[in-house]
Amino acid sequence: MGDVGALALGGALGTIAVIVRQEIVLFIMGGVFVVETLSVMLQVAYFKYTKMRTGVGKRVLLMAPLHHHYEQKGWKETQVVVRFWIITMMLVLVGLSTLKLR
Repeated sequence: MGDVGALALGGALGTIAVIVRQEIVLFIMGGVFVVETLSVMLQVAYFKYTKMRTGVGKRVLLMAPLHHHYEQKGWKETQVVVRFWIITMMLVLVGLSTLKLR
């Protein structure tokens, strides 16, 4: 799926979540994507802070986003993808269970 399809799908999911007033559930179910985004934000902020403070930028992760960090650690790409799928499936189940509790 290209950028156009992914952005359209994400926009549709976000719109539906807002309409049914379940934004936090979308946040839970998309936890892997949230963590990936936060890892980039953390890496950039920490690098800029340490560069400003010491003159040399330091990194929290070997490479951002998070999945590249694991690849740099020696994990195969398929191993990272499958583990992220498993985590996503567990988060989706948690999100669906919260829908039943409301």
